[in-house]
Amino acid sequence: MTPLVLREDHDGLATLTLNRPDKLNALTVAMFQQLQDHVLQIAGETERVGLVVLRGAGKCFSAGHDLADISLGERPPKPSFQADTIELLAELPQPVIAAVHGHCYTGALELALAGDLIVAAESAKFADTHARWALTPVWGMSQRLPRRVGIARAQEMTYTARSYTGQAALAMGLVNWCVPDAMFETELATFTQAILANSWFSLRANKRLYRETEGLPLRAGLSHEIHRSEGRGPDMDARIAGFMNKSSKLA
Repeated sequence: MTPLVLREDHDGLATLTLNRPDKLNALTVAMFQQLQDHVLQIAGETERVGLVVLRGAGKCFSAGHDLADISLGERPPKPSFQADTIELLAELPQPVIAAVHGHCYTGALELALAGDLIVAAESAKFADTHARWALTPVWGMSQRLPRRVGIARAQEMTYTARSYTGQAALAMGLVNWCVPDAMFETELATFTQAILANSWFSLRANKRLYRETEGLPLRAGLSHEIHRSEGRGPDMDARIAGFMNKSSKLA
C-alpha cells in the first residue's frame, strides 16, 4: 500500500509529504494516523533532526478535510484525534515549516497553521470554507488564524469563505514569504539550509520560549525569559572558536 504520508531525511531536515495527489491530498483519518506516527518519532530525534518541513505531493498542499470521509461517518481512534495530531505537530521541539503550493483550504489551513513558519508559492490559495459547508472548526482555526493575521482579517476569511492568493496571504502576514512557483524549490532549500546552519540547541530553546510566553504581558514574558531561558548551548564554545579562527585567518 502506498504511504499516505512520506518522510524523507537529508542533512538534518525531515520532510513530511502528504501523499494523496490523485485526491488533492484531501485529509482522512488514515492520513492523520500516519502523520501522527511520523511526528511522534521526530519528537524524539532532536539530535538528528533539526528542522521539519510539511508539504503536499502533486498539484497542491491539500484541498482540506475529505468531505467524502465526513459524509461516510469517519471514525477516528479517539475524540479530537485530528486536532491532537495538529497540536503534536505544533509542539514539536524542532521548528516546523509549512511549505504551501496550490490549494490550502480549511482543514489543510488548520494543519499549515501548526507550522512555526508558512512559506508559499504564488500558486498558493488559502481559504477557510467551514461556513460554506455548515461546519465550525474543531482543529484550531478559530485560535491559530487570528493569532497569525489578527482578529479582523481572520473574521473576514471565515465569514466570506473566499480564497486568497499567495501574495495576498503575504500581505496579511499569513505567510512569511511568497515567490513564483519556478523559484519555490530553490528558495525553500536556501531557507531551510540557513536555519539548519544555526545551533539546533538554540532553535529548540527559542521555539520553547516563544511558545511558553505567547500571550503573556510584557513583564511576565521578560521574567520568563530571564529566569527560564536555557542559556548557553553545548555547541557555543565550538561555534565561537570557529568564528575566531576564521576571523584571524582573514586578518
